[in-house]
Amino acid sequence: RTTEEGSFFLGRTDCTLPDDFFFYADLYVILPVIYSVICAVGLTGNTAVIYMILKAPKMKTVTNMFILNLAIADDLFTLVLPINIAEHLLHHWPFGEVLCKVILSIDHYNIFSSIYFLTVMSIDRYLVVLATVRSKRMPYRTYRAAKIISLCVWVLVILIVMPFTVFASVYVGAHDGRKRCLLSFPSPESSWFKASRIYTLILGFAIPVSTICILYTTMLYRLRNMRLNSNAKALDKAKKKVTVMVFIVLAVCLFCWTPFHLSTIVALTTDLKTTPLLIGISYFITSLSYANSCLNPFLYAFLDDSFRKAFKKMLECRPA
Repeated sequence: RTTEEGSFFLGRTDCTLPDDFFFYADLYVILPVIYSVICAVGLTGNTAVIYMILKAPKMKTVTNMFILNLAIADDLFTLVLPINIAEHLLHHWPFGEVLCKVILSIDHYNIFSSIYFLTVMSIDRYLVVLATVRSKRMPYRTYRAAKIISLCVWVLVILIVMPFTVFASVYVGAHDGRKRCLLSFPSPESSWFKASRIYTLILGFAIPVSTICILYTTMLYRLRNMRLNSNAKALDKAKKKVTVMVFIVLAVCLFCWTPFHLSTIVALTTDLKTTPLLIGISYFITSLSYANSCLNPFLYAFLDDSFRKAFKKMLECRPA
């Protein structure tokens, strides 16, 4: 969101279309349906994951602690998604300044939280593989340590999102008088807008993705060398499954988020005119990034035996 209208890919949650497209019928009908499905599926799936990890003693592992926090972040986002739907249907923001700051903060928090928790999970997988290759134990890798690290990630992301909270405000349109919840930058507005997109691109994509790529490249290199020099397997079956699950969850996250960050590059390097086609592409990319918040529980169910068993147990109908 930004008060600078007419730019390509204005923002991830720019629910207010430019005036020429206020009654663009297809978007008006389709978007609430898509957002509602994402909200319902994401809220149900992530709440189930949170419930299972907290309730089942066997689910309290280091990896599952990071998955728990990832599910909490996704749940938090899906909880406020109905407000985005309401704004889209009403074509204005009726909820006040405080809620505007809260919603925009949570929305931007979702941009950073997923990739940062996945970065931490990738670091953890790298250390596990490295310890296995060297036949060493990891006494410091405990459930309590995972809790502390997760808390540090929450604090870090809150600090990263703080500038967006400061600039979030209710903006009244000069021409139509409509209230909009968006990022209201000082002059020169275009420079602040570009700075915010570069800030998000670097901290929300370039740094964490580069870190993850280096970790997995190094991990695969070490495993490959070990297979060449030894008949022993680098990982036992359980550790290998967890590593594969983390890798696939990461791949799906990148699939959902890469188009959004690529759109930032387009917004910074081109001056395309806003058209219905570009509006449609922008909302498709937004919906794809939103969808990541409801996909992870299905990945856990398909890729992890303990999650699959816990899901089945939870769905069993037992007589009183």
